[in-house]
This record gives sequence, structure tokens and C-alpha cells, in this order.
Amino acid sequence: MADNTNPPRPVYRNIHITDIVHYRMPLAAIVSILHRISGAIMFLLLPFIIWLFDTSVTSEISYGQFTAAFTAGLGFIPGGVIKVVALGLIWAYLHHLIAGVRHLVSDVAHTVSKQQGKSSAIVTLVLSVALTLVLGAKLFGAF
Repeated sequence: MADNTNPPRPVYRNIHITDIVHYRMPLAAIVSILHRISGAIMFLLLPFIIWLFDTSVTSEISYGQFTAAFTAGLGFIPGGVIKVVALGLIWAYLHHLIAGVRHLVSDVAHTVSKQQGKSSAIVTLVLSVALTLVLGAKLFGAF
């Protein structure tokens, strides 16, 4: 006699803080979290962005100060630190832009599957990191 009973279905519940170490987030979730982090970085560094823009466009003298900040530094902050902060801003902007376009496309398409989410997350990560590396190479004088 065959037993036609189905095995009990798994129950999914919210994870506890102690389970975070073992929990494997999907790639789309990581991109979403990075989207929020990049937005926060841009918001928190807004005074630095405004200073960069102001000193780069005010006059030729201020543009000289702007370029000198990236080589000689600014006060007690070395130029390398300013370049790393600028590189972080470049990544934040690029990731936030590409992830925002990803969200807009998924909103317009109205058909989002798990595979589409994963593939668009991979494209977002690859594009943002690749463009950051190219612009970082330019920032650090590779070409």
C-alpha cells in the first residue's frame, strides 16, 4: 500500500540575529543594500562634493587649489586620502545610478522573475565596479 501523504512543507520565518552568519543573501538583496549605502555615502559627503564643485569652477586660482588638493593634500589630509574619498564617491554615484536604472527597468517591465533579478544584479555590480576601476585608474594617473 502506497503512502500518498506529502512531506511537510518547510516553514519560512524571519531570521534571528544569530542566524545572520549562516544566512546567504541573494545577489539582488546585496545590490539593494549597496544601493542604499551608496545613497547614504553621497548624502553624507555632500559638503565635500559641493566644495569640490565650487573650487573647480570659481576661478583659475581655485582650480589650481582643487588640483593641488589631489596631489599635495589639503591641510593635514594627504592627497592620497582625498583621492580615495573621491574614488568612493565615484563608486557611490555609479552604483547608485546603475542600480536606480535597474529598479526603473524592473518597474516598467512589470514582469520580474528570480532569474531576471539575479542577472540584472550581476550586470549592476559588474558595470559599477568596472566603470569605477576605469575612472579610478584615471584619477590615480594610470592614463
